[in-house]
Amino acid sequence: MEFVTETLGKRVHDPYVEESRCILIPGPIIVGSGPSGLATAACLKSRGVSSLILERSSCIASLWQLKTYDRLRLHLPKHFCELPLMPFPSSYPTYPTKPQFVQYLESYAEHFGLKPVFNQTVEEAKLDRRCGLWRVRTVGGKKEEETEYVSRWLVVATGENAEEVMPEIDGIVDFFGPILHTSSYKSGEMFREKKVLVVGCGNSGMEVCLDLCNFNAHPSLVVRDTVHVLPQEMLGLSTFGISTSLLKWFPVQVVDRFLLHMSRLVLGDTDRLGLVRPKLGPLERKIKCGKTPVLDVGTLAKIRSGDIKVYPELKRVMQHSAEFVDGRVDNFDAIILATGYKSNVPMWLKGMNMFCEKDGFPRKPFPNGWKGESGLYAVGFTKLGLLGAAIDAKKIAEDIDVQQKLLTLGRPQHC
Repeated sequence: MEFVTETLGKRVHDPYVEESRCILIPGPIIVGSGPSGLATAACLKSRGVSSLILERSSCIASLWQLKTYDRLRLHLPKHFCELPLMPFPSSYPTYPTKPQFVQYLESYAEHFGLKPVFNQTVEEAKLDRRCGLWRVRTVGGKKEEETEYVSRWLVVATGENAEEVMPEIDGIVDFFGPILHTSSYKSGEMFREKKVLVVGCGNSGMEVCLDLCNFNAHPSLVVRDTVHVLPQEMLGLSTFGISTSLLKWFPVQVVDRFLLHMSRLVLGDTDRLGLVRPKLGPLERKIKCGKTPVLDVGTLAKIRSGDIKVYPELKRVMQHSAEFVDGRVDNFDAIILATGYKSNVPMWLKGMNMFCEKDGFPRKPFPNGWKGESGLYAVGFTKLGLLGAAIDAKKIAEDIDVQQKLLTLGRPQHC
């Protein structure tokens, strides 16, 4: 078997590798071409370090392009969501739309000359401890070829939302109507005049309910757990921006008390709407439990008006109806699962202790979860969205740049 060093055009015989296509990459391998992977590659390139981006889909930012609903906008102001080294166009609104954000990412990739290798699903990545190199095995392409990429560095950029979470619900297989995850939901057009049960009260579930109302559907929202709902803006300013500024001067508990007081003034008592607030404040809960507060974009008004019904946890689903834990039963034409996503890192990254097997996140919380051992890195797992990804991307690029410069001073190891 041969290593193919594309940059140098050399072929190095490797007696240890079985017959397959094997490519030696001089720079780091980045798994995932979402915003996190693109940001890391751009930061590396700005330092003169080339990289290879592997992407299982056929486009960059596949979650945004293929698995989000039409009305989606950034929930935070654009200056909190821009990637390193390139701001959003000044003509963009404060909260860019889905098409605008996708266009920004495509322009970002073009500006930095980033060309991911598409349709490459990583089956396995593991460290070859004999030589300290990462072996990343992929399957894909027109002929479903198996390829092995080899590098000194591996950047995991598959993100927090790699795979849909499909909950186990008693009786759901007997339901006669359509059942879909929000990853397949585009708009409420197909649900006009239908009674739709939306399971999950995060940002997606709340916004899908609002979208259904706009298409004259009749949504009901399942609220299984306690939830913090905050206004998207307070006093004409972004709630997230206010929180970020206050945290520079006050403890998180003090900021939480301010947010809850303002939220009650702006939104009223959400407990009365069936949206009971947790005992922990919104920011403290985010830090300790990773639970993101919901930013209201108009859904609460629809709940108050009765256009959206609120139900507690589901007990079971029947052919045309659903029963809830409080004993109520109602008929529905369709079910939408707004049950979120999960990391898939444990499925393909082998033999490393950096990521937790249970949730697929780095064991060390932000800001220390970006670097592992033996050239392993993580970006996009901060639970702080695009802002956290940008912070980690800069750190990773700086660290790899330093290492690569040190390697030029000595003789690199060979596998």
